[in-house]
Amino acid sequence: MEKLKLLLVDDEKRFLETTSKLLSRKGLEVYTATNGQDALDLIQKQIIHVVILDVKMPGMDGNTVLKRIKDSYPLVEVIMLTGHGTIESAVEGLKSGATDYLVKPADIEELASKAEEAYEKRLKQEEKIRMARARMFMKSPREILKEADKL
Repeated sequence: MEKLKLLLVDDEKRFLETTSKLLSRKGLEVYTATNGQDALDLIQKQIIHVVILDVKMPGMDGNTVLKRIKDSYPLVEVIMLTGHGTIESAVEGLKSGATDYLVKPADIEELASKAEEAYEKRLKQEEKIRMARARMFMKSPREILKEADKL
């Protein structure tokens, strides 16, 4: 199985450095971005499976970044993270396609676990897509017999 590629997006550089090191030690391939635009640029260049995204950031906020990610890369799973958790922002994020919503300070074990769960969800979606595509190209036994009768 491919190694989980995670993008951690937060405007707090110290949080990024510490959290990325700890998640890397858990076997995740971790990329970081300090703002929404850098995150979107990185996703264009690098395959990312899961994004852990801060809600409150200067410039483009997390919910805007989430919507843009989901518009362009619907299979990328996004976990919203905030130190300013409100029910409204959680509901908005979940409605926009976030997989989960965590409040800072989040335990590193919980972050890693949620990222793994999100990655498993993505793998299941990819498998469903592969199966649907395969079915489009497979013929039923009835179709094969009809074609054989024509020969």
